[in-house]
Amino acid sequence: MNEHDTNDGVYTGQVRPGGPAQTRELTALSITKVAVDEQMSNNCYLLRCRETGAQVLVDAAAEAPRLLELIGPSGLDAVVTTHQHWDHHRALADVVAEHGATVVVGAPDADAVTEQTGVAVDRRVGQGDTVTVGSCTLQVIAVAGHTPGSICLLYQDPAGQPHLFTGDSLFPGGVGNTFGDADAFAQLIDEVETKIFAELPDETWFYPGHGDDGLLGQERPQLAHWRERGW
Repeated sequence: MNEHDTNDGVYTGQVRPGGPAQTRELTALSITKVAVDEQMSNNCYLLRCRETGAQVLVDAAAEAPRLLELIGPSGLDAVVTTHQHWDHHRALADVVAEHGATVVVGAPDADAVTEQTGVAVDRRVGQGDTVTVGSCTLQVIAVAGHTPGSICLLYQDPAGQPHLFTGDSLFPGGVGNTFGDADAFAQLIDEVETKIFAELPDETWFYPGHGDDGLLGQERPQLAHWRERGW
C-alpha cells in the first residue's frame, strides 16, 4: 500500500495526523487528502490532473517533509493558501523553495501571508478568478468573514458532482470561527448562503481545512439554525 492508497480502497475523507493519506480518483482529477500536525489537525489537498500530471497543493499547512513526499518528483505548479491564518501556511516557504510553485492567495489576505511566511504572493485572486490544474479548472469563490481574504475553490466535475474546497469558511456543522465578532459572522453566513448554498446543488461534496468532509445537502437544513445561534 503506498501513500495514495486508502485503508480499504474507498475514499471517506476521514484522515488523521500521522495516518495515511486518502485519494479520490475522479475522471480528470485526483484529490489526495492528508492531515498534518497533531495539535491543529489541518487538512492539505494535493490535486493532480490525470491527463497532464500537473499538480496544485491547497494549503501547505505543516510538515513540509510529508507534503514533499506526497508531491513526489512530478513537481508542483502552484500552492493555494485558503486564508491568512498561521496554521494554514507553516510549510509554504519550504514547499515553494523546493518546487518554485506559484503562490496563490485571496487578495485581501496576501500581504498578511507574506508578512507571516516571508514568501511573495505571485497571484492575488478574487471572486470569479480561476486556478488551473493541467486541463482542469478551479473557480475561486471569495467568502469573507473568517478572514477578509478567505477563498474557496470549486471544481465542476463534468462527469459527476461538484467538489468544493472550503478552507475554514465551511465545515460539517457550521461556518468557520469568527471569534465572537458579530459583524464578521453576519458577513460569513451571508456569503456562505448566497455564494455557496444558493449556487451549488445538494450533491456538492466539500473539503474543509480541518476534519471530515461534508455534503451541502446534509448541511442545508441547518442554515437557519446556524444563523440563529450566531456561530
